[in-house]
Amino acid sequence: MRELWWLIPAFFMIALVYASVGHGGASGYLAALSFVVVRPDEMATTALTLNLFVAGMALMSFVRAGHFISRLTWPFVISSAPCALLGGLTVVPVRMYSWLLAAALSVAAIRLMTDVSAPRREHVKAPGLAIVLPIGGGVGWLSGLVGIGGGVFLSPLMLLLGWATPKQAAASSAGFIVANSAAALVGRWARQGIQYGPFWPLLIAALAGGIIGARLGANHFSGKALKRLLAVILLIAAVNLLLNQGIHT
Repeated sequence: MRELWWLIPAFFMIALVYASVGHGGASGYLAALSFVVVRPDEMATTALTLNLFVAGMALMSFVRAGHFISRLTWPFVISSAPCALLGGLTVVPVRMYSWLLAAALSVAAIRLMTDVSAPRREHVKAPGLAIVLPIGGGVGWLSGLVGIGGGVFLSPLMLLLGWATPKQAAASSAGFIVANSAAALVGRWARQGIQYGPFWPLLIAALAGGIIGARLGANHFSGKALKRLLAVILLIAAVNLLLNQGIHT
């Protein structure tokens, strides 16, 4: 565990930044773990577990602040959760997992780096089921496979397509992430049991960061500089994964 001590402050900051926008931080945890020798199964289950707790705290904060819209969230959850479970059941080679994770980290970095335009109105119209169900299902399956909650894919879509304001998108993403993370963990448990490394101190650090970030995010916290710094770290991790795969071919 000694070589992992540097991850404690890293996980605290990752959880703080992600929770402020309604996310659980799985892509950030996976990025940090990619720099140490950790089995893919341990990486995914650790990230999903942290995701579940941190996004859960973010969800509670945004609900209390009045930003959660159930009619916008539940249709995505209904289609994504079963597919996330299937993703957790799916076995992929280590090389393919690394490529998929690198792609997910890159998307997360772009999301953190970009200020996505959002509608100014407070009341938005939820999309139809014909649009929601395939999007939720696709994002859910990919999330369960890689070990993330999918909020980095969902929230930009909500903002770009005018389905939600930033706070509403954060609240919906938090609920989406909680459901997907729980379903993916069930799938992984059913497949081969839950594989954890010696990461309990990281859980405590992430929970502390998540509590602070969730409260800040629900009360007008921006933190653009922190988000962009984290985006750079995610890109470095993605490049690191790709370079390692190139070395081992």
